[in-house]
Amino acid sequence: MAALNATDQRLLGMAIDEARTGFDEGGVPIGSVLARGDEVIASGRNRRVQNGDPIAHGEMDCLQRAGRQRSYRDTTLYTSLSPCMMCAGTIVQFSIPRVVIAEAENFAGNVEFLRSNGVEVIVADDADATALMRRFIDENPELWNEDIAEE
Repeated sequence: MAALNATDQRLLGMAIDEARTGFDEGGVPIGSVLARGDEVIASGRNRRVQNGDPIAHGEMDCLQRAGRQRSYRDTTLYTSLSPCMMCAGTIVQFSIPRVVIAEAENFAGNVEFLRSNGVEVIVADDADATALMRRFIDENPELWNEDIAEE
C-alpha cells in the first residue's frame, strides 16, 4: 500500500465503505468521496444498477451529491477504483488537483491521462478494495463488462 497520511487513509476508507455498500445493494462496488482538506463534501457510489442510470459511476454520483461548488481547486477525490475516461475527464474538467485511488489492478483506468493533465494521482494498492472488485468481476462478468462498455 502506498504511504498515505491519516486523513487520506480515513477518507479512502470511506470510499471503500461506499463500494461495499454498492456491492451489498447488488451494484458495481465503486465508491468515492470528495473532500476539502479533512472535511467531507460528499460521498457516493456507482448506482448504475440501482438507479438504471448509465452515467451514475461512483465518482459522478459523488460529484452530483456535492452539488455546485464555486471551485474544486482545493479538493481531493478519493475513489475505490481507477477512474474510467468519463470520470477522469470530469476530474480534469473540474480542475480537481488530487486523486487518491484504492486500486488500479482490476481496472487500470486513466491514471496517466490524469497525470498528463496535471492531476496528482496516488494509487494505494489497497488489498481489500482489490479483493472486493475481483470478487464482483468474477461473480458478475456481464455486469462488469456493461459498466466498462466492453462486449
